[in-house]
Amino acid sequence: MDLPVSRARYACDPEASRGRLYDEPPSKSRSAFRRDCDRIIHATAFRRLKHKTQVFVFDEGDHYRTRLTHTLEVAQIARALARRLRLDEDLAEALALAHDLGHPPFGHAGERALDSCLSAFGGFDHNAQTLRVVTALERRYPVFDGLNLTWETLEGLVKHNGPLTERTGAPLARYRRHGVPAFILDYCRRHDLQLWSFASAEAQVAAVADDVAYDAHDMDDGLRAKLFEVEEIAAVPLPGRIVGAIRADHPNLDHDRLVHELIRRLIGLLIDDVVTESASRLAALKPNSADDVRHAAAPVGAFSRAVAEEDSAIKSFLQPRMYRHPRVMKVMDQAADVVRELFARYSGHPHDLPAEWSEGLAGLDEPARARHIADFIAGMTDRYALAEHARLFDSTPELR
Repeated sequence: MDLPVSRARYACDPEASRGRLYDEPPSKSRSAFRRDCDRIIHATAFRRLKHKTQVFVFDEGDHYRTRLTHTLEVAQIARALARRLRLDEDLAEALALAHDLGHPPFGHAGERALDSCLSAFGGFDHNAQTLRVVTALERRYPVFDGLNLTWETLEGLVKHNGPLTERTGAPLARYRRHGVPAFILDYCRRHDLQLWSFASAEAQVAAVADDVAYDAHDMDDGLRAKLFEVEEIAAVPLPGRIVGAIRADHPNLDHDRLVHELIRRLIGLLIDDVVTESASRLAALKPNSADDVRHAAAPVGAFSRAVAEEDSAIKSFLQPRMYRHPRVMKVMDQAADVVRELFARYSGHPHDLPAEWSEGLAGLDEPARARHIADFIAGMTDRYALAEHARLFDSTPELR
């Protein structure tokens, strides 16, 4: 049984939150971060994750992960990591629940398609779109747009992969080439998320939880889809050692139970490694506050070097055999065409948009109009995108 543990000094304290953009009275029964979780769960964008692609589109099978089931698995792993590192579990969960809200239909294929459609207007970035969803596009409350989440949740969503800029404002990492997305910069002028620092330890473990979930469930789904066999994945060092140990413990285990045990042990091993490595980094840093974690020279939530290399080997295995498998690529190429054709149609015939989305479009300049259309498409589920395409075009792919 898990016993209550005291929150570490380096954890985020909901009682000391930097607050929300719009002041609200505190909840009588929930912490600020628990309230964020609840708002995300009740958001329209969260419900849509049920019918958004992870790797396989919705009609390829009922047992493959969707964005929603992926999100729930990330949330479970993030809470487990937060609990063992004495972080705020609710904040870690909020970040996990919201981290994919900005993804368009059809997974990364849809994102690449929208990015190309918006190439003249700053491109499409799902991280920026997530911020856009939770601060502008969800329209539920009487006096503000968005969900009015805490500063800690917003900074974690934007910076879960590390700082976006130098202190000078110069873009870092993947933003060096095209700059930080304009919406993130515009939002930070109103509500500074300190793009130059790391995010909290809770955000860092939520990001690692995403990696753990990807490794495990993509391996599981790839085996279920027969894109590769157990003997092939067993040639990769880490899953190979696990398969060997399972066969030693249970020589006659059937295939389905073997796969489940492989995934179960893999998740447990990765969680244990993250806890050990993160605890070691925290012990060396000796942070006395969440800000000490933010201002550190390196992240505190991570795999060990050895396991990071094994994680990379798993991803290198999955890349050609799953993500770039001809069967998957055929479907994703067709899906990308659906997104591009919808964008072109709405751009040329804005009255084809639903009334609530076409209203006021004529008064927008070209970049704002393109972003508005992208917001509509990004919010679609896979099946709604296909239904819209079928409504507007004579031929729509079956995506199988």
